[in-house]
Amino acid sequence: MCFHYSLTLERAEIEIQLGVHFDADWSPVFHANGFSILRMPVITQQKPGNVQLFHWGLIPHWIKTRAQALNARSETIFEKPSFRSYIDSSRCLVIADGFFEWMEYKKKKYPHFIFLWDEQLFCFGGICCSWTDTDTGEHLNTFSILTTDPNPMMARIHNIKQRMPVIIHPHLYSKWLSPELLKEDVRTFFDPYPEEQMQSHTISKLITSPTLNSNVPEIRASFIYPELLALK
Repeated sequence: MCFHYSLTLERAEIEIQLGVHFDADWSPVFHANGFSILRMPVITQQKPGNVQLFHWGLIPHWIKTRAQALNARSETIFEKPSFRSYIDSSRCLVIADGFFEWMEYKKKKYPHFIFLWDEQLFCFGGICCSWTDTDTGEHLNTFSILTTDPNPMMARIHNIKQRMPVIIHPHLYSKWLSPELLKEDVRTFFDPYPEEQMQSHTISKLITSPTLNSNVPEIRASFIYPELLALK
């Protein structure tokens, strides 16, 4: 699963790295918690040259209530009624520079920060849609992050759920957004991102504090748990 991630780069740096234009104001987010109401940067098939802010938590256009889906399983993306309408023509890139997952060890959970080996930004594979509340007229653009089987590193970290987000290789961003992509081509994006191109470290439990602000730079800092050293 992927319910927590970060994007700490400034707007100008995102534009330079991805060769796009940001359509909205932006402030870095050190901890995007999917269970909060968040608007995060995405690049859609409809506007591949622009970064837009969409609400995290896809709401299918045909439902009446706010039943949001933070993640969508890639294995069933073409079958599930909530998602199959969007995988063909409403794919998106969800911009990030790291994400958070928990390891369970001796019935305790330990948070980890995961990022690419070169510490550059990257993009999750996502789907998006527009939803309108028929009672109030409120209109929301929403997205969900696709998930897949874990690579060996993620299997060790996310050892209960055994999932990881779909990460798109940078040289394939344009292809992911291409309207000509066939179903069998889309499926090739669902392989786990290579372990050797990623790194991780444990972080403090500030991320789960009910009273402290976790949207701070310190949230991503390395923190050592002596009880986990035996696992190295």
